[in-house]
Amino acid sequence: MSNTFQYQNITTVERGLLERLMFSILTSVPCCVFLFINGTMLFTLRSKAVFRETSRYILLYNLLFADTVLMAQSQLMYILVFCRLKLTYPVCGVLVMLAILTKEISPLTLVVMSLERYVAVCYPLRHAAIITIRNTGMVICVIWTISSLNVLIQVLLMLNFHVEDLVSLQMKDFCGKESILLDQISDLYEKAYTCFLLVSAGIAVISSYVGVIVAARSASTDKASARKARNTLLLHLVQLGLSLLSTMHNPLLFFIAKNLNRVMFVRIQIVIYIFIIILPRCLSALIYGLRDQTIRPVLMYHICCQQRCLT
Repeated sequence: MSNTFQYQNITTVERGLLERLMFSILTSVPCCVFLFINGTMLFTLRSKAVFRETSRYILLYNLLFADTVLMAQSQLMYILVFCRLKLTYPVCGVLVMLAILTKEISPLTLVVMSLERYVAVCYPLRHAAIITIRNTGMVICVIWTISSLNVLIQVLLMLNFHVEDLVSLQMKDFCGKESILLDQISDLYEKAYTCFLLVSAGIAVISSYVGVIVAARSASTDKASARKARNTLLLHLVQLGLSLLSTMHNPLLFFIAKNLNRVMFVRIQIVIYIFIIILPRCLSALIYGLRDQTIRPVLMYHICCQQRCLT
């Protein structure tokens, strides 16, 4: 009887380990593929002078860099949970603040990229004077400054929490935003800032889209350029929508966990993680890598390890 009970326990443990390993592979493989694509795209954007000296590609590099860092951080957090490793509050705080910093870069950069397309279509003669490399660099500095100030405010609000209430710096739960934002004010500020940022970004992109549509009806506007800009702005709206969905990731998981069993919950969690957290961070590389006639041949050349396997 004792041997049978022990065998059942060992079988259950092995089945649990096998299940966790399988689910980890299902998430890690797509993430590694997307990290490779993003990394290759980043290398491509620094490989030629035309990419380094064009404002549109400089902004794309900034967007891809932030998305790649956020993707790598998300996968690191997933691996820590898979290995059941619990961090200290300071280490977890650094990882969470890094995620917050890079996550806010994407919508701000998308706004600037949308405005750049708007200027290119509606004011083609002034585009070269307005969208310069110097101005682009200044805008990127402003984007990172705004995001850094947001992180600084988050840190100050966290320090406002009574540290003496913590028995130990060792976390009792896994590292996550909900485990760090212990104060209600921090949580409310984070939600309000994210909502304001995404709504403002959405208004800016939609306004640019409407402006391009109006300009396209003008006889003096390049129809082909206006059509490409319109499609690009639509894709930026999709990216913003996916960014909005990513903010609903944890509340959605909490809702699902209350209504489904554990096995089904883990399966749905993997699908949500891949399509809401991982895939949007690779969307920019896929969009520009496939659509942009200047980037595509160079990107394919590097993906094929500098072999001319694709034309």
